[in-house]
Amino acid sequence: MVVKDWYKVTPALSQPVLNCIKKQEFKTMTPIQAAVIPLILSCKDVVAEAVTGSGKTLAFVVPMLEMLIKREKETPLRKDFVYAVIISPTRELATQIHKVIENFLEEPELKHFTLSLLVGGRPIEVDAESMKKGAQIVVCTPGRFQDLLAERKHLNLPGRLKELDFLVLDEADRLLDLGFSVTLTTILQYLPRQRRTGLFSATQTKELQDLVRAGLRNPVLISVKEKSSISTPIALENYYVIVQPEDKFLFLLNFIRNRKIVKGLFFLPTCACVDYWADVLPALLPDIKIFSIHGKMKLKRSKILEKFRDAENTILLCTDLMARGLDIPEVEWVLQWEPPTSPAALVHRAGRTARGGAKGCSLLPLLPTEDTYVPFIKANQKVELVDWWKSTDEIKITQKLRDKVLSILHEQQRKDRAVLDKGQRAFVSHIRAYSKHECNLLLQLKELPLGHIATSYGLLKLPLMPEIKEEHKKQFVGPKDKIDFNSIPYKDKQKEASRLQKLEEYKKTGMWPSKKKKKMTKTQPWEQTKQNKLEHKEKRKKRKELKKKLKEEGKSGKKRKAVTQEELDELAADVALIKKLKKRKITRDQFDQAFDVDK
Repeated sequence: MVVKDWYKVTPALSQPVLNCIKKQEFKTMTPIQAAVIPLILSCKDVVAEAVTGSGKTLAFVVPMLEMLIKREKETPLRKDFVYAVIISPTRELATQIHKVIENFLEEPELKHFTLSLLVGGRPIEVDAESMKKGAQIVVCTPGRFQDLLAERKHLNLPGRLKELDFLVLDEADRLLDLGFSVTLTTILQYLPRQRRTGLFSATQTKELQDLVRAGLRNPVLISVKEKSSISTPIALENYYVIVQPEDKFLFLLNFIRNRKIVKGLFFLPTCACVDYWADVLPALLPDIKIFSIHGKMKLKRSKILEKFRDAENTILLCTDLMARGLDIPEVEWVLQWEPPTSPAALVHRAGRTARGGAKGCSLLPLLPTEDTYVPFIKANQKVELVDWWKSTDEIKITQKLRDKVLSILHEQQRKDRAVLDKGQRAFVSHIRAYSKHECNLLLQLKELPLGHIATSYGLLKLPLMPEIKEEHKKQFVGPKDKIDFNSIPYKDKQKEASRLQKLEEYKKTGMWPSKKKKKMTKTQPWEQTKQNKLEHKEKRKKRKELKKKLKEEGKSGKKRKAVTQEELDELAADVALIKKLKKRKITRDQFDQAFDVDK
């Protein structure tokens, strides 16, 4: 039987840690905490798999503090040495873990332990100075930590790590998804082998198993799931709804208006989509505070996240940057524009709600052509989606609502050309992202009614794309009146002045001026480009195989003409004559005569 009482853990927890747990009102351990904490305290390496929102953070923070307390009793800890490192995939998640540890270090008996947060988005010198002052516990992102390891001029971080006791790789599968495999391998080479390592993840992959073999010693594998038939928390209700493509945005807008959402996340396909909807949604939802965040916002992300945490009656528009690890308990609803590129990401998106045993819901709109995604995601990710229409008597979309919302979207683009540009970029980037979907057998680009989707975006015109066919132009519903697009201004005066100057030049020359003169080439559909790349790759593969085969047979790939001994002798004689001429042993006439040159 697994003990869930904090006071009955074996080996026993120290009083300062127990006091802090009590103050934060963690009454009992979650299954993952109950399974992992005793193992780490018993000096075991651990690989832990658990659903999102299951309390993985405390499962490594508590034993980490206990290890530091125990070590301090044996020998005093040096201020310039690092004894624990926690590596997280994103700076948002790293910041969250940092705050959890800070809460523990407020306890009088623990406040002497030093803590540092090392993340991107700020000069590396700031983090180097922080490390010089001393940090016994480091919470970091892999890229910044690797940079600091290599920066030996002012900071000898590898030297400070030689007494490291505990390494944590949090959201390890996401670390690998983001391409940090080589970075992690490099980091592991700097760390002492005699350490404890905890690897925490929501899913298990082959790449993850390779990392386990490289970085852990005889680890204990822990897999904690609330039910064998599902991979999301029990308190999470996952819904889907079939909507017509031209009505997708209208449905989601109606959905938000008809219920008071204290906090919600709205996942969009791309950064450009987040930028566009962040501009136009406030006019349609005046009573709701709209925030937006994505990976290209390098410096503002932390501030935006803090404002979202503090606000009520608010929705955060985001990309899959927010799909992992972040713990915002008040989030009630997770809304999604469409299925994520990776099926596994659906589990992580939905897991931003119903955390720590609280109730929560997620909603995924699907087009009629995407209905096979429901049985697929149940089989592939063990996520059961329930039909939303069967659980509600919500009023469906009316023509009056359609006309009103479209007129507001059109008006915003007429007033500011920047919004018009963002709408065009959002649509193009969305279609491009859809074409790269992992489930492209189920979600096929050729099945998308692009005209209807452009209508749901409220675009003033269809973008110039090779994917747009005549049928899509017939589907599109734009403004009823004719628009002179050259007359739509930028609100930004400087930008508008530059545009008007270029427009004048265009009227005179017939060419739009730009910094670089680009060679005009006919664009190809993305699917065709992808096919061309695959064919090119296949040809290169065949050439390599042929070259390898010829090498094994002792042949060369190129056919060379055989050279006879007679030809070699003639060549040697010619070279000898040239040398004689250079040394003036023979005259030019003698040389020409020997070569039989006509004069």
